[in-house]
Amino acid sequence: MNTNAYLSFLAIGIVLVVVDGQVIYRSGRGYLENSYGDPGAGASMTRLVTVLFHLVALGLLALLSTIPMGDGDLPGVVGRLGALLLVLAVIHAVTLGALGRLRGAQVGEAVVNRRMSRSEAEQRGSVVTPVPGQEGNYPDVSPSLEHRAPYSTP
Repeated sequence: MNTNAYLSFLAIGIVLVVVDGQVIYRSGRGYLENSYGDPGAGASMTRLVTVLFHLVALGLLALLSTIPMGDGDLPGVVGRLGALLLVLAVIHAVTLGALGRLRGAQVGEAVVNRRMSRSEAEQRGSVVTPVPGQEGNYPDVSPSLEHRAPYSTP
């Protein structure tokens, strides 16, 4: 593969990696926006995941550029681009999984914090008017319309 084909593959590959990284960053920032009650923390975590994505993808792009593929310049570039797209798809899926795990941790922490604040409110004696048919100061659900009784969990 001559220098022009090699440089064109690298240029196209870098553009693909940067565009995919920006899609991940912008979508991930919206997805993790309210992490820990601070929009800045979600943007920071998304930035870290996106930087990791870029480093891995650009490293694999560099490695992929050294593997001989195809007989001529055009088949070599097309073959490498195909392999790059497949590798980018796998890296993209792994990055989405990482963002999903971060979001799951945030949701879990929000539930714990909400329960803690609920128990603190009960300890302070704050009064919430219970829904008819339920006992306690902090009702969780409204009664069933059919049976006029609270929902029950198995």
